Amino acid sequence: MATSEMKLVDHKAKISSASLKISGWLHLGLTYPRLYLLVRIALAALFIYGGIIKLFDPKAFAATISAYDLVPETFLPIVAVGLPLIETIAGLALVFDRPWGLHLITGLLALFVFVLGYGILGDLNVDCGCFGAEDLNKQAGLRAAFYRDLILIGIVAPYLYLFRWVRAKVVADQGEHIQNGQGNGEDLQPRD
Repeated sequence: MATSEMKLVDHKAKISSASLKISGWLHLGLTYPRLYLLVRIALAALFIYGGIIKLFDPKAFAATISAYDLVPETFLPIVAVGLPLIETIAGLALVFDRPWGLHLITGLLALFVFVLGYGILGDLNVDCGCFGAEDLNKQAGLRAAFYRDLILIGIVAPYLYLFRWVRAKVVADQGEHIQNGQGNGEDLQPRD
């Protein structure tokens, strides 16, 4: 065997080994319920905290929303109370692992990314408004919040959706296994 062929085989073995390691970590991350619980509770806490902080001072939040000039003045009070209320409810739903809570949070994140992007592109000198009034330094704060929300919508939310999908698939496969007579169902029987 030539030296170049040996290097190619060795390179393929390294790639295969790295691929197996990544696959193993991915499988562990998607089947480890404590990681899912930790990520879910952290995201829920973020939304509950942000919602409650804004509910304590809706006038300040209305002023922040007004600075973006996206909501008509007549609707500002409704949005200033309604949006934080939705954030809080969505966070609580995620704590209790309700699927609609994750859907709602994903939709809110998409809205936030849009609004923050609008603020950055419009070179607005406004507060983010994420955790109440004046929580970040104007334009730099908009960028930080924009990137944070991109990470949440691009990595955290898909992880939660993927974990739920894998969990549902595993449960369905186990049920099918028992229905086909390949299992005795002992794991489903109550213990005395």
